[in-house]
Amino acid sequence: MKNTNNRKKSSRFSFVLKILLILSASLLISLTAYGVYITKKAEYAVTESYEVIQDRPVSEKREAKVEPIQDNISILFVGVDDGEKRGQGAENSRSDALVLATLNNESKSVKLVSIPRDSYVYIPHVDYEDKITHAHAFGGTLATIETVEELFDIPVDYYVRMNFDAFIDVVDALGGIEVDVDIPYAFTELDENDRFNVRLEPGLQELNGSQALALARTRKHDSDIMRGKRQQDILKAIATKAASASSITKYDDIIEAIGDNMKTDMSFDEMKSFLNYFTKGVPQIDALTLVGYDDMSTGTYYYQLDQESLSETQHILKSHLGLIPDTSDISGTKTENENAIEADVSLEQ
Repeated sequence: MKNTNNRKKSSRFSFVLKILLILSASLLISLTAYGVYITKKAEYAVTESYEVIQDRPVSEKREAKVEPIQDNISILFVGVDDGEKRGQGAENSRSDALVLATLNNESKSVKLVSIPRDSYVYIPHVDYEDKITHAHAFGGTLATIETVEELFDIPVDYYVRMNFDAFIDVVDALGGIEVDVDIPYAFTELDENDRFNVRLEPGLQELNGSQALALARTRKHDSDIMRGKRQQDILKAIATKAASASSITKYDDIIEAIGDNMKTDMSFDEMKSFLNYFTKGVPQIDALTLVGYDDMSTGTYYYQLDQESLSETQHILKSHLGLIPDTSDISGTKTENENAIEADVSLEQ
């Protein structure tokens, strides 16, 4: 009788084990099929968004085209408002947000610098100084890239241009993002169509796409510098949410959201190379600030960049790209060895 019970228990265990194996196999097949589907859909979306700038196979500041899988690279993110109300089109609109990212392949780290839209800079396309936001209106993406290269004296290897619709849809596809609204009081901001007010409360909270865009655009409560920091925080929040396991099932909607609202000169294979930066979770992302001051001396508002701060930022970005020896930390201050060398030189003099 005892052996019969053992056989029944063994039979039940074997049956349960088979069911678990079948379920596991089904899940694996489903995940594999979903992965193939998502990959193919992403490849199609990127192919549709692929837009190489004519007569610019590589930056003039590079001897050869970079390979993201092995080189340090830079990406310029350009946010434009090309809504029908503006009637400007994608290439004739001003850039509402400019964020430059440098990626170091060895440390798998990223440095982000937001460029205030009213920064008074030299624009090569028109050969005079003006607000950097006007560069895109003067000559589209190419003029903006050339201006940023001139500003930081580094190559811009790739660009990603997105409009407001893509930004909103991506955040909504992720189910919202968690961001700290750093303005110490409740306020309202116009929505993406300039039709309705978006109300934001202070503090850490979940924001939908329209709310996140309103936060990214607002600057009337403090300054362009704080606006840039908010944009960096929002980009970090999007990266963190997109890299989380809970977002895997949302990739379909994210890809759909980007659709026709993004243009880039990165191929699908080049984009896949950036997955290396996420092998251990979200990479280290350091935010840089361009210090400056408000200038109304001409009757028109400009943001004048502090030259010392600009030089420090240039140095950090060049070091991160491996264009010069790495002698600076995130703040642009010199290392102890460098300070010691300068001290020795000073004593000798």
